[in-house]
Amino acid sequence: MLAVDRLIRSQLASDVVLINQIGEYIVGSGGKRLRPLVVVLSGRALGHQGTRHHELAAIIEFIHTATLLHDDVVDESSLRRGNETANAVWGNAASVLVGDFLYSRSFEMMAAIQNMRIMDIMSHTTNRIAEGEVLQLLNCHDANTDEARYLEVIHRKTATLFEAGCRIAAVVSDAGSDLEEAMSAYGLHMGTAFQLVDDVLDYSADPAELGKNVGDDLAEGKPTLPLIRALQQADSQQATMIRAAIEGEGAKHIDEIVKVIETTDAIPYTRRLAEVEAEKARSALEALPESPFKTSLIGLASFAVARSY
Repeated sequence: MLAVDRLIRSQLASDVVLINQIGEYIVGSGGKRLRPLVVVLSGRALGHQGTRHHELAAIIEFIHTATLLHDDVVDESSLRRGNETANAVWGNAASVLVGDFLYSRSFEMMAAIQNMRIMDIMSHTTNRIAEGEVLQLLNCHDANTDEARYLEVIHRKTATLFEAGCRIAAVVSDAGSDLEEAMSAYGLHMGTAFQLVDDVLDYSADPAELGKNVGDDLAEGKPTLPLIRALQQADSQQATMIRAAIEGEGAKHIDEIVKVIETTDAIPYTRRLAEVEAEKARSALEALPESPFKTSLIGLASFAVARSY
């Protein structure tokens, strides 16, 4: 991971000073580095001995970082990982354009690998992420968003990048089609579990530990699963309040809405679904030979649902 971090910083280099400033700010602001870590562990679990998986991990992180820059502009966010967002510091235009730079740099790195299969996977993945972003935009302020629509968004917007990272690690390791599909399944279910818990933490975590404000999703009009489930379980007065919050009032009644979420089964229900996904991820790894890297991948799936940040 230190090698991946060095590679990320070297590939961020540009003769345009603002790109260097924003890129370093984002990369240096923390984060779990979970996506590149999954790529590195997947490559090693499949017996890869070179350093190509480092490049793939950096590519995945660049794409993820680009989506964060764009997301914060779309969501008008001001806080991420406990720090001001790039758009809060440099403005929306700079954030969007540097996000574009990171996307294009990731494809430069892919082209340098000269593996058309990887290009095919990643071009499809970035397109699917964009579709997920648009679907989420359509769900915003729509109190009729159901669980199926919500899950479709997180599969496209979040899980697909985990899935792609695991799949390209298998491709570069010449693992064969069966192991490639097993790793793809691991990434998809791991990413889904991760996002489900993210959405739980938005209503239940310590803001200082989480690095953002509790209720940010509600403030942005996003009907995530805890809110969808609470709306189903709420009485008529509570349901009216939740619907009004989603449709435009935002976090105006956040304390009351959090109490509704806490008094229904919204949090346990979402966590149970996350654990089901994590178990599917762990089961997918049964196809791999035993190794410390496989053990770590199993542990990451468990961490995805047990974490508090």
